[in-house]
Amino acid sequence: MPVMLTRVIRAIIFDLDGTLVHSLSGIAKALNTILKRHQLPTHNESTVRTFIGDGIVKLVERACPDAYDPEQIAELTGAVSDEYSSAWQGGTVPYTGVNETLTALLQRKTKIAVLSNKPHAFCQKITDLIFPDITFTAVIGQHQGVPTKPDPAGALDLARRLDVSPEQIAFVGDSTVDIATAHNAGMISVAATWGYHDLPDLISESPTHQIDSIDKLLDILDNQAP
Repeated sequence: MPVMLTRVIRAIIFDLDGTLVHSLSGIAKALNTILKRHQLPTHNESTVRTFIGDGIVKLVERACPDAYDPEQIAELTGAVSDEYSSAWQGGTVPYTGVNETLTALLQRKTKIAVLSNKPHAFCQKITDLIFPDITFTAVIGQHQGVPTKPDPAGALDLARRLDVSPEQIAFVGDSTVDIATAHNAGMISVAATWGYHDLPDLISESPTHQIDSIDKLLDILDNQAP
């Protein structure tokens, strides 16, 4: 029996990596190319998967030896970013059903947006290329002056752009950071279990809903309280 929501969803904010797009191979390729160039140990994709979710600086920090200082991390981060700019297209694809579900949401007049800890320029490029026929109200990635998730600032900025109150927005993401962001912003949290973070960790954040495929969002909308 579906659980009825007490709040009506009028808009949905999506995480990007691990939620809308499978981008692990592109991220791992760029990261390992730079690590190898600097004669540092490389990592397999299953390990790189555990580095994702808190932005590119944290990605590089987690991939590097503990002895690396902030200046070295900054140098490598710039190099990884440059490498990723040419590598991401070969390792980024939408998850099954994403285009169809986003289209269905727009047909229902449900507003949609993207909030990611990935650098903003990459978020814009990826959504423009991968989803050319999808109209997002806004796409926001990590950029100077705005704290990264789980700080709610970006999510609340999107609520203003969407012109929808936070309690009527669902935040969909595959990481504990996304669920925490939803909680911090007063939004409905939806855990996407097909992404890069382990289910027990997601459950520990007490999401409002968990879904194993993106089309299940339509079921949530169909069964929400009027």
